[in-house]
Amino acid sequence: MAADSVAGAHLHDLPEPILTQIFSLVEDVRSRNAMALACRRWRCLERSTRAALALRGHVRSPFLLPTCFAAVEHLDLSLLSPWGHHPFLLHYQQQQQYNYLVDQVALVAARLAQAFPGVSSLAVYARDPSVVAALAPLWPGLRAARLVRWHQRPPNLPLGADLAPLLAACPSLASLDLSQFYCWTEDIPPALQEHPVVAASLARLDLLCPASNEGFRSSELADIAAACPNLTHLLAPCVFNPRCIEFVGDDALVALATSCPRLSLLHLVDPATLSPARGDSDAKEDAAITGLGLEGFFARLPQLEDLALDLCHNVKDSAPALEALSYKCPKIKSLKLGQFQGVCKGTWLHLDGISVCGRLESLCIKNSADLTDSSLATIARGCRRLSRLEIHRCDKVTETGIKKLSSMLRSTLVDVSISGCQLLDATRSLRALEPIRDRIERLHIDCIWASPDLDQLPQTPERTAADDSDADDVYDEIPGESRNKKCKYAESNHDDIESSCFWFRTWARLRSLSLWIPAGEVLTPLGDAGLLSCPQLEDICIKVEGDCRTCPRPRQREFGLSFLALYPRLAKMKLDCGEAVGYALTAPTGHMDLSLWERFYLQGIDGLSLYELDYSPPQDKEVNQRSLSLPATGLIQMCSSLRKLFIHGTTHEHFMRFFLGMPLLRDVQLREDYYPAPENDMSTEMRVDSCSRFEEALNSRRIPD
Repeated sequence: MAADSVAGAHLHDLPEPILTQIFSLVEDVRSRNAMALACRRWRCLERSTRAALALRGHVRSPFLLPTCFAAVEHLDLSLLSPWGHHPFLLHYQQQQQYNYLVDQVALVAARLAQAFPGVSSLAVYARDPSVVAALAPLWPGLRAARLVRWHQRPPNLPLGADLAPLLAACPSLASLDLSQFYCWTEDIPPALQEHPVVAASLARLDLLCPASNEGFRSSELADIAAACPNLTHLLAPCVFNPRCIEFVGDDALVALATSCPRLSLLHLVDPATLSPARGDSDAKEDAAITGLGLEGFFARLPQLEDLALDLCHNVKDSAPALEALSYKCPKIKSLKLGQFQGVCKGTWLHLDGISVCGRLESLCIKNSADLTDSSLATIARGCRRLSRLEIHRCDKVTETGIKKLSSMLRSTLVDVSISGCQLLDATRSLRALEPIRDRIERLHIDCIWASPDLDQLPQTPERTAADDSDADDVYDEIPGESRNKKCKYAESNHDDIESSCFWFRTWARLRSLSLWIPAGEVLTPLGDAGLLSCPQLEDICIKVEGDCRTCPRPRQREFGLSFLALYPRLAKMKLDCGEAVGYALTAPTGHMDLSLWERFYLQGIDGLSLYELDYSPPQDKEVNQRSLSLPATGLIQMCSSLRKLFIHGTTHEHFMRFFLGMPLLRDVQLREDYYPAPENDMSTEMRVDSCSRFEEALNSRRIPD
């Protein structure tokens, strides 16, 4: 009888409190939607336990707002379409419609408050203060807010006017995220000083907006710290250049730490390091930050766990200060240093510099000219808990140093990023990670196929490859094997790849792969470099950077996306060509315009079974144009498995109609999340009616789930 009763038990028979707890633990949106389709009881439980919701599409009428998510605490209104416009999408310019606009705004605002009464965290695209002024009073108990704006700051606004409505309406605000909100640095201190109660309640403040090329000066940083003494998280760009007035130096850092002693996360970076493009790493001047000043700074932050000091000026002889960091800040777990010299000398058997910080779990070292292989070995001996390591533009680090470090940290290291290192091309980077090949989960490398500084090195028996880029056959010799294996990458089908390469390296746990590749290069040598077999790879990010105007016409027809068909579980791809610069209009004779470059980079995407595509088109910076071309639209439309499509740029309405032929496509959005976003563009994104027509046509189709 007991066995029969157990066999007949069903999840539906669980008591309501237990079933509610189970539903609340499910975070994946599609899984929750599938659970809600099981029965009415499950639907009610799913709706009553959903804590986060991001609204997309038009809110043209109040009746379109969902009213079954009363338990939502985190509400995201920053993705409403057309993206970047007024959240109520009634941005009429005609003066005679002003009264109607006011009535509709009041109606929609009341509907939002009724549908989501328990919101404690809000995200919204705010092009002007009226947006925040209309929404903030709906939830006076708001604890967290994230503002988004990539358009230019409205002219003739008083300093701090963008933030004043939010700070005035939400006295208990504890977290303010402005990392995607373009404003002036002069706006922040006055707004916080005019609302001292709210400023004192703030625990998290994120001001790292990549659109701003200005940083906070020492007086402004001191004003922010004095207004917000209870901060535990602070992220801010700072002026570290000693040639500038009121630069941030030792005194400013000590004053900040004195005013905010509870800081557990502190990121202070130079604005130049926030640029998406790689800049020049050669620092010719020293920063006004000394080791003695850093020691006093660390002594005042006993709760510090996560520290980032990313500068563009040299901080010399930093090893003693970093040793003090270990003793003064015993909770430190994450450290990011940019332009710090002497972080770890590694010349003796004893530990020094960073290697003394034995509790570190994440370490990023950028532009350290004297970091060597012995330094990495010493760091590996001292920091045995490291799970994430990033090495950027450390030109003395070689394959031997990375391999020794990965061998010593084999039990913990699962996330590695190697970029911009002169002596590490793609092949050598992958070969250096051989000791953790079966354990690594996230990886970033640079797709540099032939490093100029390594051309003179003798060939090793570990690696041989064909030099002719036009050849279809590539021969790769695997370490420990005595014969070459023949692989076909180019235009043949990839179903026979395993039969022709019966022995290859397998990255068993790799789930996320990030690649940087210069403009004009191809992706196909990636398999020859060692990334042929990644059975668990689900997410890939490819960033293309360079000036296409100086590149010759590629010798191959396509970039090589068809090669990615070798990864059976690949479902999500981000193709970022935003830093690939070219001719937007007519190109001179012998050069390719942006539409031809888009054809080159997107050719072969139809062979991938992608669920989500995040695409940034190449740009012409002289005219600030990032627009999806007709060839790119046609190629993306051929990827029939796509469910989500995000385009970071603009396009035309008749181009968007191509996407209606994709049978599974459900979510399409155009985003101009770059600065400055165009104000008067006549493309689909800017024209409300065009975007409305496309969304109505998209949502009116029968889409299998």
